Amino acid sequence: MSEAIQSECGGGPSRILIYGRGFFLLLLFLVAGQLIERALSLPVPGNVLGMILMALALLCGLVRLESVKPCADLLLRHLGFFFVPAGVGLIQHLHIIAAEWVPILVGTLLSTVAVLWLGGGTTALLMRRKGRE
Repeated sequence: MSEAIQSECGGGPSRILIYGRGFFLLLLFLVAGQLIERALSLPVPGNVLGMILMALALLCGLVRLESVKPCADLLLRHLGFFFVPAGVGLIQHLHIIAAEWVPILVGTLLSTVAVLWLGGGTTALLMRRKGRE
């Protein structure tokens, strides 16, 4: 067992089982989402469908938050590690980015403005509704 896992899990078998159960549940919902995506040929990525299924299972009480929280917290603490493959992919396709930087920049700026505008509008709407109640 690696030192990183031992330090995160405290070295005890019961802690490792807690993390293992959470990891299994997260993988189960990921695979379920991917299977649904492939079976129905949906335009939504399987990992997003898996997250939606996990959220529904948590809301309905099919999965207890305590079952996945330790593993999810561990993964979130080391989130930067998961950006390494994306960074490597960007470097591998740098020639495409160099050739298409203007549309990429325009798309990034427009989508950022759209998200800020929609987020701000939604927040303002919800605050007005809350003020009326």
